[in-house]
Amino acid sequence: MEQRIAEITRKTSETNISIKLNLDGSGVAKLDYPIGFMAHMLNAFTRHGLFDMEVQATGDLEVDQHHLVEDTGITLGQCFARALGEKRGIHRQGSCLFPMDEALARAVVDISGRSFFVFEGRLSGTPLVSGAASFQTDTIEDFWQAFTGAAGISLHLDILRGRSDHHKIEAMFKAAALALRDAVAIEPRASDTIPSTKGTLI
Repeated sequence: MEQRIAEITRKTSETNISIKLNLDGSGVAKLDYPIGFMAHMLNAFTRHGLFDMEVQATGDLEVDQHHLVEDTGITLGQCFARALGEKRGIHRQGSCLFPMDEALARAVVDISGRSFFVFEGRLSGTPLVSGAASFQTDTIEDFWQAFTGAAGISLHLDILRGRSDHHKIEAMFKAAALALRDAVAIEPRASDTIPSTKGTLI
């Protein structure tokens, strides 16, 4: 099987992001990312998806975290789309229910070539604080919206219950990773077939 690897750099007046992604990795993340909580989520996503991912990123954090988080979603989504190519042989769909203590997340994905995003995160909107740093939890929806659009997938991401925003967000990232892991997996019985009655997923 050909290696499904992509590397993309996105540079704007607001952010500079480089991501290298291997869909058939072992869950290794090398992250140079200036937002601690988001780096934690990217690491969890990589580990549970069994992707290998390298990220280097800088951004205008003196403005706020929105630009960097959203542009990271765009760049990562573009890497998924490029690494998948014409999507020959993939399962295409994947889903996961992921519990994290009191929080329960559900992710359902279809690598359809059409982007559609539904988000029911039930987040409080209160920033997560660690020492002198804080994380804008409202950027999580921005990240997944950007990822979905750039990757060309349909993603439904929901929190079914939970109290801690940290647990809710982490459960979402892990659920999405496992759903995507299933969706990008190669089906041995149809490894040379595009999983669509149309004959294309582009």
